[in-house]
Amino acid sequence: MARALPVLDGGTPFQQDYLPVLLDAVKQLRAGLGKTLHSIYVHGSVARRQATPDKSDLNLTVILNRPLNTSEQSVLNSIRWRISSRYPFVTAVEIKSAVIDDVLSLESIFTWGFWLKHCCLCLFGDDLSTRFGCFEASWDIAKALNGDIKTELDDYKKKIMATKVVKNYLDYCEYIARKMLWSCFSLVMHREQTLALSIEECADIFLKYYPDREQEIERLFILVSRTQVPKKASLFMIESFGGWIVSEFERIDRKIG
Repeated sequence: MARALPVLDGGTPFQQDYLPVLLDAVKQLRAGLGKTLHSIYVHGSVARRQATPDKSDLNLTVILNRPLNTSEQSVLNSIRWRISSRYPFVTAVEIKSAVIDDVLSLESIFTWGFWLKHCCLCLFGDDLSTRFGCFEASWDIAKALNGDIKTELDDYKKKIMATKVVKNYLDYCEYIARKMLWSCFSLVMHREQTLALSIEECADIFLKYYPDREQEIERLFILVSRTQVPKKASLFMIESFGGWIVSEFERIDRKIG
């Protein structure tokens, strides 16, 4: 029998290192976006109170009352830059955004509904997670989490081939390796009936069902660690293992629908 997935703990205080960062981010977003801003959420390791200085990103989601214009998008980019500059122990600042009408649409139940309910904590505004009941681990959720992995693999293959800057190369490799690990978990989420909260959990759960893929998983973690490997090695992982992930996803989707 399927069981409801857990939600993040909203009662435990945030880690002391990150509380000032969150307060500053909320202050800047409210001032910069004004009435366009509906609500702000945190997700990832900071939301789980598992962040590590100099290793963890700050991941925010902002819900908007309307699409941002060019000027407001520039403001959002400036806020992202200021937070990164003020708090150098935060390795990167990600701010994803969506318009409230899209978030609450029927088509977004398995994407935004699941995301806000099970992956985020509200920092400011009307908490939209309360509009949704708890979700069960399903193939529909897995597909929503996976997104268009084929397009992302193609895009990052091109980026890796084109770049001549080492930092950019390592950034691209780390990102796509993390994406592939989450996609691996998406392949088995409906069978495991649980929600992975880290790439390590993704790998462990995936390998329960695909133990013959241990070598590929180890290679993905090498890319995540930002170890510089030859381009042909990272491109091979995208083409071979990435291609397998895509084909396996398509196979399961044909079977389940």
